[in-house]
Amino acid sequence: MQPRWDRINSAEAIARARRIYYAFLERCSSAAEPLGIVMAANAEAGARADSGRVVFELPALLPSEQFIPLELVRGRPGRSRPGRSALRS
Repeated sequence: MQPRWDRINSAEAIARARRIYYAFLERCSSAAEPLGIVMAANAEAGARADSGRVVFELPALLPSEQFIPLELVRGRPGRSRPGRSALRS
């Protein structure tokens, strides 16, 4: 149920999904963990760029919609660097 990454601008799609998700977090303090974001496949001229919805179940998508999983919206956890010792041998 991933979008066709070869047909969309993935950086733009993930950025739009993040804006939708963070707006949701500001409005709601839900205990349930969402699965992802559903939004229009392309930001049409008549549609708002940040229109979409947070979903808690796998959605049935319309042909003009795409699903962005929450793992992509949140980003990957940062890599931890090994600490440097103050004393060198």
